[in-house]
Amino acid sequence: MQSSSKRVKAIFSIPLPRESRSLYDPLNAGDSSESFDQASEKLSNGRSVEELSTGCHCQQRRQSWTTAQKLLWAGATLSTVAVLTAVIALTTQPSCISQVAQPSPLLHDLEIKYHDQLYNGSFLKENVYRGLAGPKTDAAWEALGVNYRAAVVPEAQAEAAGMSRDKVRISAEFGGGYPANVEGLHHLHCLNLLRQSLYYNFEHYQALGKGAFKNQPHIVQKHVTHCLDIVRQQLMCTVDIGLLGQVWYQPPDKQYPEAFVDFNTKHRCRNFDEVREWARVRQVPEEPPLDYLAPPEEGQRIWSEIP
Repeated sequence: MQSSSKRVKAIFSIPLPRESRSLYDPLNAGDSSESFDQASEKLSNGRSVEELSTGCHCQQRRQSWTTAQKLLWAGATLSTVAVLTAVIALTTQPSCISQVAQPSPLLHDLEIKYHDQLYNGSFLKENVYRGLAGPKTDAAWEALGVNYRAAVVPEAQAEAAGMSRDKVRISAEFGGGYPANVEGLHHLHCLNLLRQSLYYNFEHYQALGKGAFKNQPHIVQKHVTHCLDIVRQQLMCTVDIGLLGQVWYQPPDKQYPEAFVDFNTKHRCRNFDEVREWARVRQVPEEPPLDYLAPPEEGQRIWSEIP
């Protein structure tokens, strides 16, 4: 029973906090010089035992609150600095498009926007751009701006657009500036010429004798291979890292389904129509005056052959 009682006492005995023990401990040998009356006098100076016992805790709370305040102020300061740094970076650094695109006045004149677009990658179902040679197909391609004339780049935007002094200029009499083509529309022009040169379309366009087909056959060949290689370089330069998965389809004459590549993929596309419209409204005159272009200046480079 005695051992059991000791266990119960051990379980339910709660030691006083160190601060409280110091107040209630009997005077030890080290304090023998202090009388009981002196100790009582300390308690009779207007402070209760409770005040004495809690004074240390209040001091600790004040110290803890001071530390918390310091941490809060430090966090607020760091957050403010981070926000200001981000704002400055956004307002001073060039946009993402300017870091991956060639210098162009379009970056100044247009807001290049993006939207999600599902490609029409159908293997068998054709659309107007895939049609055989004829007025309807030609009109669809023409509407893309594949045959737009050069646009006028103002003098003020020429340097930022990469127009060096060696480039052809428009006479000051007609407003000055530089004639230049939007590269994306030239890529489409090339793709259109490849379409026209397909074996089942070639004779049709050769007989019409318009556009590129007005030239001699060997020049047409050079034009076609030039366009072929331009498209190659563009596709390699901006290589699409998206993936083409596969789906199951059931051939009508087969017992089991077969796998086939799904070319209908989502892409992040720029606002093509606004780019095309920018080029359309800035075209040089369809029939410019003979002196529309300024003659070469002294010291301006003149190529000995077509570059």
